[in-house]
Amino acid sequence: MVNVTDGFGSSVLGYPRIGPHRELKRALESYWRGSLERDELLAVGRDIQDRQFDELAATGLSQVPGNTFSFYDHVLDNALLFGAVPSRFKPQQEGMHPLDFYFLMARGNPDLPPLELVRFFGTNYHYRQPELDADTRFSLHPQALLDEWDRAMERGIELRPVVLGPVSLLLLSKAGQVPGEDRFDTLSLLDQLLPFYEELFELLAKRGSTCVQLDEPCFTGERTSAELAAFEKAYHRLSKAPLRPRILVTGQYGDFGEALRILAASNVEAIGLDLASYRMTPEELAEIPGIRRKRIYAGVISGTNVWRADRYVTLNYLNSIAEVCPDLVVSTGTTLLHVPYDVLAEYDIEGNVADRLAFAKQKVGEVVSLAKALTEGPSEKWRKRPTSVHFKQKHAVRQRVYAVTPQMRERVPYEVRAAAQQERLNLPLVPATTLGSFPQSGRLRQARHEVAAGRLSEQDYRKQVEAEIEATIRLQEDIGLDVFVHGEHERNDMIQFFAEQLDGMATTRFGWVQVYGSRCVRPPVIYGDVARPAPMSVDWTTYAQSLTDKPVKGMVTGPVTMLARSFVRQDQPLYETADQVALAIRDEVVDLEKAGIAIIQVDEPAIRELLPARPQGREEYLRWAVGAFKLATSGVRPDTQIHTHIGYSGRTEVVEAIDQLDADVTAIVATRSIEWVIEALTEDVASGHGLTHGVGPGVYESRSARIPDIDELDELLTQAANAVTPQRLWANPDGGLKTRHYWQLDPSLRNMVAAARRVRRRALAAQAEAAAGGDAAAE
Repeated sequence: MVNVTDGFGSSVLGYPRIGPHRELKRALESYWRGSLERDELLAVGRDIQDRQFDELAATGLSQVPGNTFSFYDHVLDNALLFGAVPSRFKPQQEGMHPLDFYFLMARGNPDLPPLELVRFFGTNYHYRQPELDADTRFSLHPQALLDEWDRAMERGIELRPVVLGPVSLLLLSKAGQVPGEDRFDTLSLLDQLLPFYEELFELLAKRGSTCVQLDEPCFTGERTSAELAAFEKAYHRLSKAPLRPRILVTGQYGDFGEALRILAASNVEAIGLDLASYRMTPEELAEIPGIRRKRIYAGVISGTNVWRADRYVTLNYLNSIAEVCPDLVVSTGTTLLHVPYDVLAEYDIEGNVADRLAFAKQKVGEVVSLAKALTEGPSEKWRKRPTSVHFKQKHAVRQRVYAVTPQMRERVPYEVRAAAQQERLNLPLVPATTLGSFPQSGRLRQARHEVAAGRLSEQDYRKQVEAEIEATIRLQEDIGLDVFVHGEHERNDMIQFFAEQLDGMATTRFGWVQVYGSRCVRPPVIYGDVARPAPMSVDWTTYAQSLTDKPVKGMVTGPVTMLARSFVRQDQPLYETADQVALAIRDEVVDLEKAGIAIIQVDEPAIRELLPARPQGREEYLRWAVGAFKLATSGVRPDTQIHTHIGYSGRTEVVEAIDQLDADVTAIVATRSIEWVIEALTEDVASGHGLTHGVGPGVYESRSARIPDIDELDELLTQAANAVTPQRLWANPDGGLKTRHYWQLDPSLRNMVAAARRVRRRALAAQAEAAAGGDAAAE
């Protein structure tokens, strides 16, 4: 471990864990299919762990993080480390192997929904949300962590175990609620939880551990005085534990704020700051009492983007920080979980783009190089500073952005549009639909690989895609949906498909990033001015529409989601890039309308992901994010219906998003927290303003294997109908169905259609009864 007398240390806060070649993904999916033995899966996990700490130690890092591997999700791992098993899962625990029980909580089964899947701090990652209630009883289960520690020590490598901090573990958890009682406060469990952290500290100290990392990402966002008091209480107690390693507390994904002052005043030895996300000035640091005696992990290398740091600017900044905090460790601002492994594997990204990129391996090199330069001064290699690369700007794109007027972001009033759309579409009450993707066959995925490799002609590939689209249309007809989708069979990913066809965006071959479990994506890189050279999805959608008289939705990814799920250029404001992408999407939407498509869904599931964690800047963000969506969707006629799909993140945010985006229909990811959405919708109806548009609160979880029954769906739709009226209600899952098998998808959709028809019949009967009562009164 680093010693201040040896110079400045270097470390990272975490590392990708799916394997350089997605070994974990393949092993997991083989295990879930039953074609891989449990011992073989466990061996794959151990191999990834061992290769990771061997590789990191060999880079010259003075500290190597441990306990960063996970078979599915590290938040769930930490919940189980402390025995937080929800009561609904406990009957299944008896007799199950711990690994299979772990996957049960993460994936569920037909009779037991999994833990809810929740976005992790504005990143592309999702975690399974632990569930806590008044009956929760913690216990310590550290064997996996200790086994890794022992294996590393046998190689002469001391790991710094990484554990989710106690207060963030509680705040990231979902509170169970007993009907008729007040909502449970997870922080009430803090006193029960802390002794098990102390027990873990003692086990580590007795093994020779000199430092443990506790991540508290919740405190880089806005917190209440009660939450800050709990934070202070926790670290006052933990820092006084009788036998423990040094404690490093990290504040990843933003400004540590008031929590930094609390830690500086405590006996905690080290603090990790995400200086790549929030660059504190030396003067700001110097004003914090007690900060000079702390070891500061200066997170100057970003863990959430892929751009190389300007090494001279960064080194000068580190020198200025070292004047205030001389005990300094150069580090990443966050774990490197959110970036791909190695840019050197990308052999076909054009050179002037690739030269500016740093994936996980390159970021580790940046950290080590900066620490060495901070200790010894810049080397001769550093003095040969490469010439900065400036991408050629597209004058036409910039001129078009500058020419945008407020009128281009507005449509005629919703009431006018709704009447025109109903006349054109003639949809029933509570229309049933899905939100885009259908499962892709292995044959089609292989065909996509073959055509990319030049072993299959474009014509033969197109025939295969068209066959899949036709099968999807026929299935939807048989199920009885009211509005169809074409299934997105031609798409590898909702972001990458469009990125591959837009100027100013680069895609990777091997730049995989874990989203959750075995699910991985390859985020594109927005490096220049964005433009659409040609239509991107029109042919596929119009082909699907030619097969049926039912309306088929055009499916387009929204501009803010394109930004949130990409690595975005940093040489211009986000709002300017957003408008460039919005204009490209606007062209696609207009072309879909010209081709006869009456419903167009512009998905914005990530519009809340870029929302600043603290109040400063939120108003400005919402202004340009909503403006970008409206710029993308306001070029169509009143009788063209615009749908969107947003991620759910709290009552206020949902109301604002639905109200401001001005989409005709908004589908909300809300299945597992639908009571919050319905409460918000009901409150808004009672207030007499907003939320007069169509709403589809997702009634079953698209990422779960569980098949919901008709009565359950009927109950959820009925609650929603009471909140927003049947005239504005849509029935849909909470997301696309790409990850499901047809044996799961088919009965789930049939049950949803049946439930929607029940609600429709009752609504029509109520209308008829009301009309009859009116006629009788008139007589």
